[in-house]
Amino acid sequence: MKPSTITIISLIVAGGLIGWAFFSTQSAASWDPNIGPSENVNEVNGVQYIDISAKGGYSPRLTYAKSGIPTILRIETRNTFDCSTSLVMPSLNYRKILSPSGIEEIELPPQKAGTSQKGLCSMGMYGFEVRFN
Repeated sequence: MKPSTITIISLIVAGGLIGWAFFSTQSAASWDPNIGPSENVNEVNGVQYIDISAKGGYSPRLTYAKSGIPTILRIETRNTFDCSTSLVMPSLNYRKILSPSGIEEIELPPQKAGTSQKGLCSMGMYGFEVRFN
């Protein structure tokens, strides 16, 4: 194998391991139905808006939101040119390259209590989670 092929394979494996580590470290024991919505969550006219920034990763990495109401996830980029612009949300079959600057709105149907939605960059290096209580 060429050195460049070995490097590419190593990067893919490393990205997969990082993504696996992010998603496997969340346990059911960490769920607390008494936790209210996070500071990046706002409700307007019965619709919940969750703001996540994407640049050098996603912030915040963990958000608590209300279950049972329509939700719009707003991903904001500001001169973002790293892999966090390549957003993947596996449970929604969502995959998109975000513009370097702007806001992408993703509509979520009302979620059941105790469920979560997770997003990550296409390399699996960066991720975020929204837990619905």
